[in-house]
Parts: sequence; C-alpha cells; structure tokens
Amino acid sequence: MKNISDALLERLFVQMLKIRLTEEKIASEYQKQEMRCPVHLSIGQEAIAVGVCNALSSGDFVLSTHRSHAHYLARGGGLDTMIAELFGKETGCCRGNGGSMHLNDPDLGFFADPIVGSTIPIAVGIAFGMWLQQKPNVAVAFFGEAATEEGVFSESLNFAALHKLPVLFVCENNQYSVYSHLSVRQPPDRDLLGIAVAHGVSAVSCDGNDVAAVFRCASKAVDSVRGGVGPVLIELPTYRKFEHCGPNNDDHLNYRPKEDIDYWEDKDPLAILKRTLPGIENRPEVKRQLEAIKIEIEHAFDLARAATFPPTQAIHRYTYAR
Repeated sequence: MKNISDALLERLFVQMLKIRLTEEKIASEYQKQEMRCPVHLSIGQEAIAVGVCNALSSGDFVLSTHRSHAHYLARGGGLDTMIAELFGKETGCCRGNGGSMHLNDPDLGFFADPIVGSTIPIAVGIAFGMWLQQKPNVAVAFFGEAATEEGVFSESLNFAALHKLPVLFVCENNQYSVYSHLSVRQPPDRDLLGIAVAHGVSAVSCDGNDVAAVFRCASKAVDSVRGGVGPVLIELPTYRKFEHCGPNNDDHLNYRPKEDIDYWEDKDPLAILKRTLPGIENRPEVKRQLEAIKIEIEHAFDLARAATFPPTQAIHRYTYAR
C-alpha cells in the first residue's frame, strides 16, 4: 500500500481546494444564465474523487456520473475545457454538445454518463475487454447509493465476480437521492457490503470525507484488482452541501435534519485535512498554488465566454441515425 507523506497530503489538499473553488465559482456565475446545462455540484464530496483518482495509474479508466466535475478534475481533466463545456462552447471537452453531465476525455480514459446506474455495466464492459486483452489496467465505476437499487447493479457484480474482472466499484453514499433519504428507499437492515460479498465481490467501507482514508482504501483495492484477485466495492459515506441539481443551498426546504447538516459540516473534507495537518493552508507552497488556482479559474471563465458556440451545421455532428 502507498505511504501517505505530508507532501502527498499537501497535494491532495490542493486538489480538493481546486475542485471546491471551481464549483463555488460555477455556483456564483450560474445565476447569470450563461451556463444553460443543469449542474450537479460535488461540494462536500471532494475527498472521494481526489482519494480514488490518486490511487490510479495512467491507462486506467474512470466512469463518472451526473455529478462529474470533481472526478474530471481529480483525474486530470482540463479546467478550461470543462468550463467551456458548461458554457456550451466549441472549445469544450465535448465541443459544447454534452454539458456538465457528459464530460468526456478519451485520452484520459474518462467518460461521464448521467443515467443512474449506467456507469456500473459500462465499467464492467471495459474491464471485460481489458481482461480479454490481458491488459494491466483497472476500470473504476463511480455511482451513488441510489444506483445500487437498480437491477443492473446485481447483474454487474455477478458478471465481474464470475470472471474476476479488473473493476473497482465506488459507491459515493451521500445519503440522498434528490430529496429522498435512503431510509425511505431501502429496508433498514439492507447491507450493501453484504450484498456485494454475496455476489462474490470483496467489499469495504471507509470515511468518504477523509481523503487520507479514501486514498489508503482505494490504493489497497486498486492493487488487489490490478493483481487479478477480482473486483472490489468500496462504500464511502459522504454528504453534499448544495441542492441535488443547481447552484443553491436548499436547507430551507427542511428535508435534511439540522443536526445532520451540522454533523457533516464538521466533517467537511477540507476541515478534516486541516485538523490532520494543522496550518496546512498557510504553508508557502499551498498558498502559492492557491493563488495560481484562483487565476486559473478566472482565466477559464474568461476563455469560455470568449469562445464561439458550435456552428449550426454541426447540430447533427454526432447523430448516427435519424
């Protein structure tokens, strides 16, 4: 398992800061209605994306969800191309055709699909292809806890376990599907880890807001998967701070208990790492990178606004049947 040095924790902290500041900027700018696609923000969930993606190697594949910004940036996706895609511009990573929920970068092996549960069989399919070709790579499927209620979840676990495929299932359990808590959607004694194990898939849970814990857990799981032992599922409890879809805080709707909000505020990923390494935010290199990130974000928005929209004749560019 990889060791976690202070230098590595510093790097993970900076990556989480970049995601947080980028999404806070998206939230503040969204009101201007220049970004016309829906946005699902990951504020409060950054540790999972950063911890898992830093455990991966070049050539591995990442399958993301509708809440894809953090995964995209943590995997090394370009900030300029992501913001341009949100603006629907030709310079976006999908040339303005996809928007927030369809961030894709084939060179990175990164693909986002907003259909709930869809990342699971796609990752299994990619892993099956790598297994057939005897490639030493791993496919990672990010998904929320609601996706585990889909039939394809069980089918995918079974197929992956049967062939010992190199796939890592990552469940970002933020407790809610839109306004519905998992307690009203799932039986009280439902055991996600037990379900995975019953299908022959190794399973483990760790604190999804502690980036060091996520990195340790993901590193061990990736090493196991890459070593041919078979698929692994990681459940990572976490919490989103903003509404399910959109740039606002929706706590006034009272569907989330105040004590839960306070509990998870104390478990903010950035706050946890600050307690782990007191004063990390004041280290000279961190402060230098923070200022560079702020400039990079502003530049990305300026470039996106200045870029052109796709030409009208390109409307059928990716239409293969009419």
